[in-house]
Order: sequence, then C-alpha cells, then structure tokens
Amino acid sequence: MAEGMAPWLTYCLEQFGTTHCMFESNVPVDTVSYAHHVRYKAFTRLSAGYAASERTALFHDTAVRV
Repeated sequence: MAEGMAPWLTYCLEQFGTTHCMFESNVPVDTVSYAHHVRYKAFTRLSAGYAASERTALFHDTAVRV
C-alpha cells in the first residue's frame, strides 16, 4: 500500500508541506478494502524520512489546528 500511495503523497507533501497536509482514514467504511493498521503502517513508512515535528504535524497537529 505504501508503494502505491507514495507518488501521490510525496507530490502533495512537496507542494503543500506538512503544515497543510494530514494523514487520515475513512474508518469504518474503508475496512471493507483493508484494515486500519495497514493504512497506518503505510503512513508510518512514507513519513519515515521526515523530522519528528513534521510527522507529528501529519499524524496530529495539522488536524487539530484545522
């Protein structure tokens, strides 16, 4: 899943930055297609190269601010 999402997420993050992007899920609707932990693991893999503050923004802070 991470490999398939990488081009899209990388592009968005490059264009808008971590202060304007956030990771999200559509639970419980998406559970028909995949388990929540699968998407979460993909997000953690895709954000591994970012600083801790950027990852915090993607997983939490941007959503709280918005």
